[in-house]
Amino acid sequence: MPKMKTHKASKTRIRITPTGKIMRTQCGVRHLLTHRSPKRLRNLRKKTTTTTAGYVRRARFALVKGQP
Repeated sequence: MPKMKTHKASKTRIRITPTGKIMRTQCGVRHLLTHRSPKRLRNLRKKTTTTTAGYVRRARFALVKGQP
């Protein structure tokens, strides 16, 4: 059976931290920014962690690190 391939699009967008959390950029900073407050935009620029069980499982499977 051949090796599993890494999902390259996921590799560029998400990263797994040493503790197993998923680091990703937040959505909502591309356009229509004039009605958003500067504080909200500042916080959206930061990376966020995702701990939702299903999302984490799928992301780990896509990156082929710690397969189920």
